[in-house]
Amino acid sequence: MLIPRFNRIRLALVAGALALGAAPAFAPSAFAKDISVAVAANFTEPAKEIAAAFKTATGDTAVLNFGASGQFYTQIAHGAPFEVFLSADADRPRKAEQDGLSVPGARFTYAVGRLVLFSKTPGLVDPAGAVLAHGKFDKLSIADPGAAPYGLAAIQTLQTLGLYDALKPKLVQGASITQAYQFVATGAAELGFVALSQVIDDPSGSRWIVPAGDYAPIEQQAVLLRTGENDPAAKAFFTYLKSPAALAIIRRYGYEVR
Repeated sequence: MLIPRFNRIRLALVAGALALGAAPAFAPSAFAKDISVAVAANFTEPAKEIAAAFKTATGDTAVLNFGASGQFYTQIAHGAPFEVFLSADADRPRKAEQDGLSVPGARFTYAVGRLVLFSKTPGLVDPAGAVLAHGKFDKLSIADPGAAPYGLAAIQTLQTLGLYDALKPKLVQGASITQAYQFVATGAAELGFVALSQVIDDPSGSRWIVPAGDYAPIEQQAVLLRTGENDPAAKAFFTYLKSPAALAIIRRYGYEVR
């Protein structure tokens, strides 16, 4: 097979760098590839930045698909061709490993999320979240707790505060944390529980960062799926998630990293 002149030169440069022991951790690929990544909706913006940085470093493109973690797991279990799964929890990646859907031993926590009570109305949400007890609102948006870990964290928070039964009639559920945020952003709900990453760059409105002790830790884990086990580009992206460049982006969006 004839190799185009540009790629022959590129391969020669990479080979020379390897011989000198100077190859970068993520050298550009001679043949760029697309990889399919399932990403929890709360991680939309950091994932876009990480994918862009990864493409610059390697030439490969991470094709990002956003949605609720529970829905993604169902799709993966039914043969969806994702190669990497960035879940909003640890349960589904653990189950993927147990069910033989992912590479054993590759699972790791890429971020720990934070829950926020947010409103587009300035002053509506006080710094202590007391608005929930006052009940002077009609609708409170949350993500579907059965499919989205941030929705479950919202329910746990209301239970911790002893307000779940009183506020249950006011809850409106989005299919994902993205839809829960959209309900608030469009005024369909006066306030809602969203991910800190969704509003960290938005100075408008009012918010309360829910104390981490009010809900179970939102430990977001990643797995390399069996479909990506033999794909160098998928493996490179999975590894890139642990790189200093990726970790800096993750931290900037308000997540903790371990």
